[in-house]
Amino acid sequence: MSASRLRFARVKPVALLGGAVAALLLVTACGSSSTASETTAQAAASGSAAGSAAPAGTAADTLRLGYFPNVTHAAAVLGVANGTFQSALGDTKLETSTFNAGPAAIEALLSGAIDATFIGPNPAINSFVKSNGDSIRIVAGATDNGAALVVSPDINSAADLKGKTVATPQLGGTQDVALRKWLLDNGLKVQTTGGDDVDIVNQENSQTLDLFKSGEIAGAWLPEPWASRLALEANGKVLVDEKTLWPDEKFQTTILISSRQFLEDHPDTIKALIGGEITEIKAIEADPAGSQTALNKALGELTGKPLQDATITAAFANIEPTWDPLAGTLNTIAENGVAAGTLSEVPDLKGIYDLRQLNAVLAEQGEKPVSAAGLGQE
Repeated sequence: MSASRLRFARVKPVALLGGAVAALLLVTACGSSSTASETTAQAAASGSAAGSAAPAGTAADTLRLGYFPNVTHAAAVLGVANGTFQSALGDTKLETSTFNAGPAAIEALLSGAIDATFIGPNPAINSFVKSNGDSIRIVAGATDNGAALVVSPDINSAADLKGKTVATPQLGGTQDVALRKWLLDNGLKVQTTGGDDVDIVNQENSQTLDLFKSGEIAGAWLPEPWASRLALEANGKVLVDEKTLWPDEKFQTTILISSRQFLEDHPDTIKALIGGEITEIKAIEADPAGSQTALNKALGELTGKPLQDATITAAFANIEPTWDPLAGTLNTIAENGVAAGTLSEVPDLKGIYDLRQLNAVLAEQGEKPVSAAGLGQE
């Protein structure tokens, strides 16, 4: 990629954000070019083209689901590929879309193109805040862990990144926020003109791999399998395994969200989807080796080429599929967003969770209920 294209992808320094620029960044981070009021109105009006006018509680004719072709979306990738989700949904038709990063998935959800999506927590928080709590609900967890900062061999500390370029999947995404927060914690700023600070580019993960191989970027904060791909296929090294930054070495990488309107209209459909997800997570736990092989095959079908054996093995070992969304960590994630500049102030997240359908499925299966940590219904 040319230097001019790299400059096009760069964003304003967090340290220099004023009120107007911060507001613009907030809008961009949520993946929509609409104003907050327009986006919220659109979300409320469209809700779900699969049956927004249907009486509450009816099964949807169609569920349009988003997910990413990543190892961190293992339950989703497998649940779609092997028919577990469609089987759980019964007569409701499953339609799917794949995304590179969370802000793009949020934009699709707000526009009415999808009804639910697997996603990282930061874009979900941004959407909830921007819509005054109207746009989305977190309905389940999906994956803990599985993200890292991978750098070139000559980088040994944060200080070595001064004047370098580092990539993330998308501005305002979960890995983007993690990188910005870590840089600030280590006394570094984000800027666009070189010099003593760090330049961040936001781009497709496949582009990041190519640029890292060519030496045009010094590293990237990425989810699996891309972190392992940089390390094993491009001679990179892990400088920061994100789990080491969290209590109990667990952090949210992927959760399941629904548009608020779709959940209100079709709670049984969301319950069925969650049931399919739990079935898939239990299958992964029961047969990790077989699940790893099936996941690699499914990823190959989505991306055009399966991962190398060493890459899928390393990436799969770094994730922990779970239906628990770790609600107790969400306020910290939001605070990190403020520090990173993707939120203007610490938000009130009460109401962001609706775990009633999740806990109903868990009760039916004799499993322990999951807590919303005071941030919603359970």
